[in-house]
Amino acid sequence: MLGRIVKQSAIMLGIATLLLGIVYPLVMTGVSQVIFPYQANGSMIQRDGTPVGSALIGQEFTSDSYFWSRPSATTPPYNAASSSGSNLSPAGQAFADLVAQRAARLRAADPLHRKEIPVDLLTASASGLDPDITPAAALYEAPRVAAARKLPESSVKELVLAHVTERTLGILGEARVNVLELNLALDKLDSSR
Repeated sequence: MLGRIVKQSAIMLGIATLLLGIVYPLVMTGVSQVIFPYQANGSMIQRDGTPVGSALIGQEFTSDSYFWSRPSATTPPYNAASSSGSNLSPAGQAFADLVAQRAARLRAADPLHRKEIPVDLLTASASGLDPDITPAAALYEAPRVAAARKLPESSVKELVLAHVTERTLGILGEARVNVLELNLALDKLDSSR
């Protein structure tokens, strides 16, 4: 009796493993490749046929001639293998020091800019990998980028506004700007001059 139960259990385990561990993933991969190939392949952004990053993962930009991404909480920064928040308390001194350090970096990069710094340029997202910033944050950075590239500030602001993605279905999320896409468009604008 026990041998029959063990045999039936082993057969069911084998069938479940075959169906759920091999057949189902292969079918779902095939369907997604046909219906959503861009998303199924990592939402890769290409420049001249070469992948330069994903639309879903932030990247570090440090040059004054590029828009800077939202800060990352991962180590090293923008490491998709260790997505996490910082776990720092908003009421804690360590968090206040980190925000002050980020604000000082932004002020040092553009000392004449005295407007209030948007919060998403000072704080990391929950995943630490956010590829987007708010339109307000991108417009805040526009004078620094324009000056570094010797472009009219109005042209850079127009480019920002052209790259704003509105809320999904008009109600979900917030308006946002993908930093990598904006920087690639900025390179294209700069090279067309």
